[in-house]
Amino acid sequence: MRNRWRAAAAAAAVALSLVARPAAAGQPARAAAPQAAAAEGCDVLAPGASAAAEKAVRTACSQIGVWYSWGGGHGPAPGPTYGTVDPTDPASAHDPQRRGFDCSGLVRYAYAEATGRDILNGTAHSQYTTPYATARFGASDGTGPLVPGDLLVWGSARKVHHVALYLGAGRMVEARQSGTRVTVSDVRTGGDFFGAVRVGGSPGQGTFSTWGTDVWTHVEPSTTSARVHRFAGPTSVRVECQKHAQSVTAEGITNDAWSYLPDHRAWITNIYLKGPAWLDGVPTCR
Repeated sequence: MRNRWRAAAAAAAVALSLVARPAAAGQPARAAAPQAAAAEGCDVLAPGASAAAEKAVRTACSQIGVWYSWGGGHGPAPGPTYGTVDPTDPASAHDPQRRGFDCSGLVRYAYAEATGRDILNGTAHSQYTTPYATARFGASDGTGPLVPGDLLVWGSARKVHHVALYLGAGRMVEARQSGTRVTVSDVRTGGDFFGAVRVGGSPGQGTFSTWGTDVWTHVEPSTTSARVHRFAGPTSVRVECQKHAQSVTAEGITNDAWSYLPDHRAWITNIYLKGPAWLDGVPTCR
């Protein structure tokens, strides 16, 4: 009887190590055992997602039990890495010894595995403003219109600071904070929940590149209105529509066309968008 008990205990310990133990240095993160992921409720929990989005969800779910590590997942290639210390979070003191993901590192890895391309290499904020967005939803939309694989974000138009993958049924998979592991949670729609973005395998319609440095967007199509967001350098932005408004002279160019950027809820003069003075294929704002 004692030998039988020891064998059972050893088997249980091996199963637990497959879920909870981080991978050794130089080795890929060990996927959670299917039974463990199922126990966590981590899977595609609703219909409507694309095949790539479903694969992204299941890739993230395979990492259940891997350590959160601040800066983890942002190496030259997608995948778990050792993190760094977050100077604002004492709980991150051991992150340089923990091989895993931070929130955006996990999302990057999930979609790289799903699409075969590193389309979300960056911070949570750059993932939210990605040119690969095919649909966006505000906090007031809740989870009703969402499908598995949508990126849930927290923060503001100026700075998104957290991202997670929606599973469906009000659940999500996330790398939340130092001292924890990749896990399944209920969607937190309170606080500074900002909304969600749906990602496709190719850039969405109406995507343009800015140029210049320290370019500001504004609440209204006027340089005298309040500033909203500063582009430190060239970046991809999605344009919803354009209109004629205040005439602006900058960089030796004069133009009265302004474009509305729905992801920033702000306006930018077309002077700082690459393309003609009046953008091709972009509708007039009504």
